[in-house]
Amino acid sequence: MPKIGVLFGMENTFPGALVERINAMGVPGVTAEFVQTGAARMAEPCGYEVVVDRISHDIPFYRTWLKNAVLTGTHVINNPFWWSADDKFFNYALASKLGVAVPPTVALPHKEHPAGTTDRSMRNLHYPLDWKGIFEYVGFPAFLKPFDGGGWRDVHKVNSPEEFFAAYDQTRDLCMTLQRGVNFKEYFRCYVVGQEKVHIMPYDPRQPFHERYLKNPPPYDEALLERVERDCITLCRALGYDLNTVEFAVEDGVPYAIDFMNPAPDADLHSVGPANFEWIVNAVAELAVRRAVGPPAVAEYRWASMLEGSAGGTSIE
Repeated sequence: MPKIGVLFGMENTFPGALVERINAMGVPGVTAEFVQTGAARMAEPCGYEVVVDRISHDIPFYRTWLKNAVLTGTHVINNPFWWSADDKFFNYALASKLGVAVPPTVALPHKEHPAGTTDRSMRNLHYPLDWKGIFEYVGFPAFLKPFDGGGWRDVHKVNSPEEFFAAYDQTRDLCMTLQRGVNFKEYFRCYVVGQEKVHIMPYDPRQPFHERYLKNPPPYDEALLERVERDCITLCRALGYDLNTVEFAVEDGVPYAIDFMNPAPDADLHSVGPANFEWIVNAVAELAVRRAVGPPAVAEYRWASMLEGSAGGTSIE
């Protein structure tokens, strides 16, 4: 009997609604529940055909538990191996190679030495950095933000070299990116589910948090929306994310992808609103059920080919 588990933290609306929706679908033999686990025994199945992961980025135990679950045949939404390895700067570079518009971006060395290192650990770095060349390439205004961050933590908008250095001095030992700001007229935040369904939400990051999802947006050019949807699918298929949000800032008709590493995106009823909430609950419920009752997933890890014929070895993704 396929069982779907939802692994979550402080969320209150989405996990319960997802479990209820899956169970209400009445698919024979399929049930959903909140994940319950204790200490994990190596290479033993976790008991779930599918796990929807909403919290392992904050809890290292959950991340390693999920990797063990994948090893024994569980499909995890999203792939915990890729999520562990991913970062936003690589994503920007990949997007540019795929033909998706991205503002000029550079990765910067840590302002302070990471713990356990000294200046001798940095002997491969140019010193001083070519700040003039960096600023000419990126331009101002720009955003200084962590290469793997989220939730607008440690994000600084800077309008000049002086503002940049004042912000950079506050970044501690974080690895940061500097990205040209987009003078946007339109802005979209898009849910992408199953690497095929796209829900475009007009959004304004300049507004207070509870007012960012626009309730009465103006009409948009159809060609622009088609490009946004196409770029969403291109990015999520390349990254392998089954659940993600992709954000575009539109300047002079060009949608620039500026944030698309959100494998546990905000899905709270009170922030996204009832209509968006219904869409994401339905789309994720349908995806989880398809993964639970569908054919075995195609193996994509080098170690998976070594497990053929062993328990769980044919359904690893």
